[in-house]
Amino acid sequence: MDIKLENFLVEQTDFSLSADLTIKHGTTAIIGPSGGGKSTLLLAIAGFVDPARGGISIGGNIVTSTPPAKRPVTLLFQEHNLFSHLTVFKNTGLGVRPDLKLSKTQIEQVEDALEKVGLVDMGTRRPSELSGGQRQRVALARALLRDRPVLMLDEPFAALGPALRHEMLDLVARIRQEQNSTLLMVTHNPDDALRIAEHTVLVADGVAQPPQPTVTLLNNPPPALAAYLGK
Repeated sequence: MDIKLENFLVEQTDFSLSADLTIKHGTTAIIGPSGGGKSTLLLAIAGFVDPARGGISIGGNIVTSTPPAKRPVTLLFQEHNLFSHLTVFKNTGLGVRPDLKLSKTQIEQVEDALEKVGLVDMGTRRPSELSGGQRQRVALARALLRDRPVLMLDEPFAALGPALRHEMLDLVARIRQEQNSTLLMVTHNPDDALRIAEHTVLVADGVAQPPQPTVTLLNNPPPALAAYLGK
């Protein structure tokens, strides 16, 4: 499902972000200096930030005025927002029904999601009993159960060590292929983009630039990206 931003502008007190681009179905990384607007771009696509002008369409449908809950998007932050008093199973089940009144079929869906992220035997644990990587897996399982065609990740694995981060990236890439979804991922790490993203959007100097092939962009970075990467 493609995402299109036309003549798009977000204006805040001391910050603006413009974009005129199309993000194609597949995996796209979003990279650039801190404070440049990467998270704002995701929030705008998800409907949590209103543009000063321009429009957003997802899958050919204009969603500029569509409330966040009705957009075909799931947004997962680095802060995974698990409820400490709920078990892993119930935290995951929130992705199906917020009231957790699950049918037999929905219970099986939750169990399947936990199996996909490698937590099938941890449903009775609480977040405090999990490692950081395991908590992020719970959040990912919950996001998968929302079954939206666009999945957006805002630096979800930044706090993880290299080996675990690579494992999680590979898991996300595999699940994206299984669900045939569109994946957008904000990252500060160019290796993350190279690992799973066919294209990358550079956000710098108040502009989200059109996607470029990841290898091409990182091998021949424009000045703003070269400065950020230290090249």
